[in-house]
Amino acid sequence: RLVRLGFLAVALGFGGWAVASQWDAVAEGFAALSWPMLGGALVAVVAALLGAMLTWRTLLADLGSKLPLRPAAKVFFVGQLGKYIPGTVWPMLAQMEMGRDLGVPRARSAAAFFLMMPIQLATGLLVTLVTLGWERFGWLLLLVPVLLVLLEPKVINAVIGFGLRRLRREPLERPLTRRGMLAALGWAVAGWTCYGVHLYFITPDVGLVFAVAAFALSWCLGIMTFVVPAGAGVREAAMVVALAPVMDSGRAIAVALCSRVVIVVGDLICAGLAGIAARRDSV
Repeated sequence: RLVRLGFLAVALGFGGWAVASQWDAVAEGFAALSWPMLGGALVAVVAALLGAMLTWRTLLADLGSKLPLRPAAKVFFVGQLGKYIPGTVWPMLAQMEMGRDLGVPRARSAAAFFLMMPIQLATGLLVTLVTLGWERFGWLLLLVPVLLVLLEPKVINAVIGFGLRRLRREPLERPLTRRGMLAALGWAVAGWTCYGVHLYFITPDVGLVFAVAAFALSWCLGIMTFVVPAGAGVREAAMVVALAPVMDSGRAIAVALCSRVVIVVGDLICAGLAGIAARRDSV
């Protein structure tokens, strides 16, 4: 916990220094934003979060628990708010407990949660490679064979089975299938596209393809940073570097901070709406 908090403090400290040292450029970048741009970005973020929820719901259904859309949205979106708490287990624990109320075994919820990370990472790296091209990021192809092995359902089922045995838990009733994995990957790619659209609304002059690539790359680096909640600071720094070829650093900082705020608001909106919809169904 001390390491996580220390890393977070350092990351936020350097981030604050970067904003303060270039405040005039950052303020100019914020001034260039308009309410229609922010509104379009928020709509795109909500669509991206919906894609993430459908990725998780597809995995859970393939493992044997097919939840209706509204209850699934409540479990996923409300549980995801735990990512803003230091540590990595809070979203999983929340989803496990809320899923149990809907008849989902804890082990199945945990399996779906842990499968989300490699799926998002694999599709994010693939999107980065396709959008930024071979010349700059061709080395990512070296990861493709590894990712294909890691995403093979037989390998995943073997890993999950080994982990459950070590924890002295019952094995999963249904193994993950290739069809379910491909469907989850499709929803994940759709989510990356919507995230890129949100960044394009904030900074349209960079082009849609580049916006998709910049966001996917920065998010993947944030995913790989487990010690800070929701990749705070890391994703913004990576986004500033990714945007460096097309804009000055002050404006890039403003774009990265605005993106973070829009995504946080999107998380809150999705959690609130999902909770209200699920509550109406239960009345």
